[in-house]
Parts: sequence; structure tokens; C-alpha cells
Amino acid sequence: MSIDFASFTPLSAAIGGVMIGIAAALLVLLNGRIAGISGIVGGLFRPAAGDVAWRLAFIVGLILAPVLAAAFAQPPTVTIDADYPVLALAGLLVGIGTRYGGGCTSGHGVCGVSRVSPRSIVATLVFMAAGFATVFVARHVVG
Repeated sequence: MSIDFASFTPLSAAIGGVMIGIAAALLVLLNGRIAGISGIVGGLFRPAAGDVAWRLAFIVGLILAPVLAAAFAQPPTVTIDADYPVLALAGLLVGIGTRYGGGCTSGHGVCGVSRVSPRSIVATLVFMAAGFATVFVARHVVG
């Protein structure tokens, strides 16, 4: 295994992680809601009274933040080595896993683990193991 030290950016990653943690903590402390993206988006499909504005604001912020960041800094070059059918299948599998797992990586991994939720800890361990296994199979078995 080798690390691409030219792309290794622990300081910016740590700052980003702290910002995500602060945002998740503020959402739960000020709004009593968990910052799980699948739950936030899912709540828009079955809206409750007084529950739509904060969800829309959260999603708009997710979309606008990288747009604003790109206005002030050079965005990284992204290369995706997969075709559209593979990407569509991957998205579908993530959606299915999110439904079966009762939440997404942000809800379980960021918010649930920080609350020491046993369900979230197990879910995070399972999706991390599945990710490791998928990368291993894709790179070393399938080729």
C-alpha cells in the first residue's frame, strides 16, 4: 500500500471534520434533529408542519457550499473511472443499504457514533467493512 503524499491533506481534512462535527452538534442542540442526509431528504417527501424550511436550508447549504468554495479556491480535479451504468448501480445499492441500515453514513457515522448509539456503531462498522471488501474485490479480484 502506498499513500499519495501529494494529495495527503490532513490539516484541511481535520478542519473539515471539525466543521462537520460543529454543524451536526448545532443541528441536534438547536433543532433536536440528527444531521443524516437520507433522513433530511426523506423528510421532504413526507413533510410535517413546520419541518420543511430547515430541511431545504440544509440541502441548499450542501449544494451552495462547494459552489462558493470553488469561487475562492481552485477545485480539485476529480476523475471517475466508471461508466454511467456502474455509477447508477452503485447509487441504487447505496440507497438500498441506507433503507435497510435505517440511515446513511452521515447519520450513523457522524451523529450516531458520537452519541454512542450501539445501532449506529454496528452500522458504521458494517458499512466500513463492506466498503473495504468492495474495494479489495474491485481492485484485486475483478481487476
